[in-house]
Amino acid sequence: MTSLLLFGASEGGLFDFDATLPLMAAQVVLLTFILNALFFKPVGRVVEEREDYVLSSRSEAKKQLAEVEKLENDLKNQLKEARKAAQKVVTEAEEDSEKLYKEALSLANSEANASREKARREIDAQRDSALNQLKSDADKLGDLIVKRLLAAK
Repeated sequence: MTSLLLFGASEGGLFDFDATLPLMAAQVVLLTFILNALFFKPVGRVVEEREDYVLSSRSEAKKQLAEVEKLENDLKNQLKEARKAAQKVVTEAEEDSEKLYKEALSLANSEANASREKARREIDAQRDSALNQLKSDADKLGDLIVKRLLAAK
């Protein structure tokens, strides 16, 4: 003990190695087990559960994002196909309307030509009858003039 006194420590001081050191060590170990059992393990479990929840939520979000991207691509493809189909319908409608226009124009031209030809025939018939009438009137008038001239002589 004299060596302890040389360092300026008295009995019961800082470096007293009696039964308190093992008792303190046992208290620290016991406190560590109690804290581990009461606080660290439940907190660790909660942290692990939250970490698992975050990881599962993240993986689920990635799956949903992939599904959304797939649906978006599908909808884009459907939209492209719908636009192509609409363009095709518009083109077909334009072609049909152009065909109908040409048919109607052709029909109108043929009807106009037929009507014009009928009118020309009617005019020719009327002209011929008028010429015949005029010819017969001229013949009658000529005969009348000849008779009057002969009668006046």
